[in-house]
Amino acid sequence: MQAREKLIVALDVDDVRAAEAMVERLGDAVVFYKVGYQLTFAGGLPLASALCRAGKRVFLDMKLHDISNTVARGVANVARLGVHFLTIHAYPQTMRAAVEAKAGSDLKLLAVTVLTSYDDGDLSDAGYALGVDALAAKRAAQARALGVDGLVCSPLEAAALRAVIGADMLLVTPGIRPQGSAAGDQKRALSPAAAERPESRGRDHRGRDRGGGKFVARMERSGMRGMWNPGLRCAPSGLRALPRNETSM
Repeated sequence: MQAREKLIVALDVDDVRAAEAMVERLGDAVVFYKVGYQLTFAGGLPLASALCRAGKRVFLDMKLHDISNTVARGVANVARLGVHFLTIHAYPQTMRAAVEAKAGSDLKLLAVTVLTSYDDGDLSDAGYALGVDALAAKRAAQARALGVDGLVCSPLEAAALRAVIGADMLLVTPGIRPQGSAAGDQKRALSPAAAERPESRGRDHRGRDRGGGKFVARMERSGMRGMWNPGLRCAPSGLRALPRNETSM
């Protein structure tokens, strides 16, 4: 897998026209895009399907969590859109319903362990007895047992969760921000360069970088940094997808 295929650019803009302009500007430099609430509720689902037809990959970030029947029906319809990833919250009932509903499709489910805007204090305020590390590990183990395709987690937990889930599940890490940029609402984040260091990856690098480190370094000192610059009305953060069986994980 090429280094650029590990990067997912968030289309966190207010309308479809702005999203289309960003995609056109980035051209072949980016192959994977995230569509979340902001763009979806501005008419972004047809754009998501259009990007797939154009050969791009799309991560639909909906973080579904509801009663099982509602989740199942939603996932079944998302599978028909042609997107590659869909997020759900990592609650056992939700994960079980989603896995059953997407059976037979190419859709990959990513279970959100703990939002990167949360810390131990936030979990305590919400009534959880476990801290971030313990809760993320517990949900990771449950996701693996239920047949979920991958996890969304902080880059700070990627290596620990890889030890829990093994080599066959995907890890996608939000909270990747250029060095020196504002953290915003992120409490568990890293820069692209830090996220590429072996200790932050989901498994040992084994000495075969394939250019990934050079790629993220270029992002931090080149025009591609604009992908995270709020002044350009672009996404405030990128998401780094760590596919299975890659030496860069």
